[in-house]
Amino acid sequence: MISLVKDIVNNMKQPNCRDGESRTTQTCRAYFYWITREQGSFEWFRGFMDEMVETGDEGVIELHNYCSSIYEEGDTRSALISLLQSLNHAKHDIDMVSGARVKTHFGRPNWRDVYERIALRHREQRVGVFYCGTPVLTKELSELAHNFSRKTSTKFEFYNANF
Repeated sequence: MISLVKDIVNNMKQPNCRDGESRTTQTCRAYFYWITREQGSFEWFRGFMDEMVETGDEGVIELHNYCSSIYEEGDTRSALISLLQSLNHAKHDIDMVSGARVKTHFGRPNWRDVYERIALRHREQRVGVFYCGTPVLTKELSELAHNFSRKTSTKFEFYNANF
């Protein structure tokens, strides 16, 4: 998936992209979600995250990290670590969970909210959803892509890399 995002970044430098939108089939915006249970999994990924932040194309590549072994933000069981992490990120611009400049969220993403937000941002556009992970989430993400394609003007196309 990292090589896919890097290829997208290289292609975004083409003149067809303006403000994250394109009138061609060229990809001009990407949302990358990395979900892991192990904090150490961010270690090998840190360089990529920092590289994406340093490209300076704010909002063109959105990186979203989740550590699923920690309770969701807002849960009282993770309130202290959430507070410490937010303070550290604000003061040093470094996430204390991943060690990168991208803030790590706790728990898992609310995929319905993610699809809804993207559908609102990209009305009348095609959105590719590329997934590599557990089969259980494959079904959920595929169904959400199908449902949001029927209920909104955004057309989601789901691709599973787990073959």
